[in-house]
Parts: sequence; structure tokens; C-alpha cells
Amino acid sequence: MKTAFVILGAAIGAPSRFVIDQYLRKFSNVPWGTFTVNVLGSFVIGLTWGASDNTVALVAIGFAGAFTTWSTFMLDVYLAIELKRFKAAAINYLGSLLFGLLAAALAINLVA
Repeated sequence: MKTAFVILGAAIGAPSRFVIDQYLRKFSNVPWGTFTVNVLGSFVIGLTWGASDNTVALVAIGFAGAFTTWSTFMLDVYLAIELKRFKAAAINYLGSLLFGLLAAALAINLVA
């Protein structure tokens, strides 16, 4: 049964990531979509702190696992470095890590 919850969550998470990323790309060449979904995904995962196994399977593993974009995040940072946009690469990298961590901590504290 847990596998079905993971599949369902992923089926919702991946398209959600795509829609948010495509929408935000209309306004900037900065990868705000990747940044946004990673921070939101960190918050969502934090909300599952202490939740039931089925909720973790659906929300944390399925939805957030498909929603967040570590590989895309790494590609965005790499491409910025390749284009010699070192400041943009550093801001994206450090900002994503900092705000993702803060989002997870905030969510955990909300549900604890």
C-alpha cells in the first residue's frame, strides 16, 4: 500500500514542479522555479515530521521527492558557473541551502 501512496504523491509532485518552474521562468532568467520548489519541498517534508507511515509515503517520499529538484538545482549552479556568473551561482547555491534548511526547521517546529 505504501508504494501506491508514493506513486500518487509523485504523480502530483512532478507536474507541480514543472508548472511552478515554467511559470516563474516567464519573469526571469534566474532559476527561481528551482529555488522555489526546493524551499517549498523542504517545508512540506518538515510538515511530515512525526506523521504516519502512509502520510510520509504520500507526502515526503512521493510528493516532495518528485517535487524537489536537487539534480536541476545542481545543473542551474553548474550552468551559472560555466557562464561565469559566479555571483548568481553562489547566491543560488547558498540561498537554496539556507532557505531550504530554514523552511524545514520552521515546518518541523510548527508540527512538533
